[in-house]
Amino acid sequence: MADPKQTREVCIVLLLCVSWYIVSSTNNVVGKTVLTEFPYPMTMTMVQLLSITVLSGPLFSLWGIRKYSDIPWNYYLKLIVPLAFGKFIASVFSHVSIWKVPVSYAHTVKATMPLFTVVLSRLIMGEKQTFKVYLSLVPIIMGVAIATLTEISFDMVGLISALVSTMGFSLQNIFSKKVLRDTKVHHLKLLHILGRLALFMFLPVWLYTDFFSLLHDKSVNYSDYRIVSFLVIDGVLNWLQNIIAFSVLSMVTPLTYAVANCSKRIFVIGISLFILGNPVTSTNVFGMTMAILGVLYYNKAKYDQKKSQDKATVLPYVQKTTWQQDRLYSPIKNGGVFKHTNGYSNGDLTGLNNNFSYNSRTMRTKGNLLFA
Repeated sequence: MADPKQTREVCIVLLLCVSWYIVSSTNNVVGKTVLTEFPYPMTMTMVQLLSITVLSGPLFSLWGIRKYSDIPWNYYLKLIVPLAFGKFIASVFSHVSIWKVPVSYAHTVKATMPLFTVVLSRLIMGEKQTFKVYLSLVPIIMGVAIATLTEISFDMVGLISALVSTMGFSLQNIFSKKVLRDTKVHHLKLLHILGRLALFMFLPVWLYTDFFSLLHDKSVNYSDYRIVSFLVIDGVLNWLQNIIAFSVLSMVTPLTYAVANCSKRIFVIGISLFILGNPVTSTNVFGMTMAILGVLYYNKAKYDQKKSQDKATVLPYVQKTTWQQDRLYSPIKNGGVFKHTNGYSNGDLTGLNNNFSYNSRTMRTKGNLLFA
């Protein structure tokens, strides 16, 4: 019979994933609609980061989440700040990509995340992968290349922006799980910290790029509540998407999160093609499909790699022979100081000439099991 607690956790993860897919696809459709009429991706990023910073406070009070975290400053500068920078970079270039190219193509390019994860893990943490993992990157690269060559609305700025945002999200995936594990900080608190830091990093950039342009742009109608409403809705949807994504990341393994993220990408591509009606060719769809299947094969290769590593860490039981036992050192407690012997009585090494007798009795001393 299944454990009720485990069943409940599985149901919660499934519910979160479905909510994540719906919110993410809606957020992408709304974002593309806004950027078509209001071509200021920096301002949209500003609204999203501001939403994370402002809306997270009341949520903490409602859910009883601790507002302050005891994170050492050296750890803060070493990991938290780079994470916030990755979020800042990913958010900005993600909006530029869906502004310049269709949502379906932008998310196809973002299927290259395993490639960035493998490369960055190798450069930053020195991790090596199996041959199957490296092989799984081939269909991803080929699929994105086919989709790029056959994309009707291709734009070089959109392609580069999608690649840079994917690199930023890869950095987040690498370090977020480590920070959650090391600091024991609540995952929503980490989201708030990263959003606030990214907002401060982004503010000077936004003032330089969009703020003064908006003041002098006569085509912008500030009384058009439709655009303002869409900006607010986009900010709230992005905040919800981040909350759900961080909640899923805190509950499952990185591999499970990668599979869920891949499934979300398929859902977003399908919804954007259906609602926005982007023109695509059969070859373009073939490239998208190949890239997505490559991501699924990558996740399977990573699973196999982890399984083989887990097997390698389990030491098999081998019955000791006499030549192994004469090298067995066992701790004997004597007045609070541990002395090591080789298994012979009194630790005498003079009886080694053809004398392989040993003492394997188990003695109880003050409740402890000592082997002599």
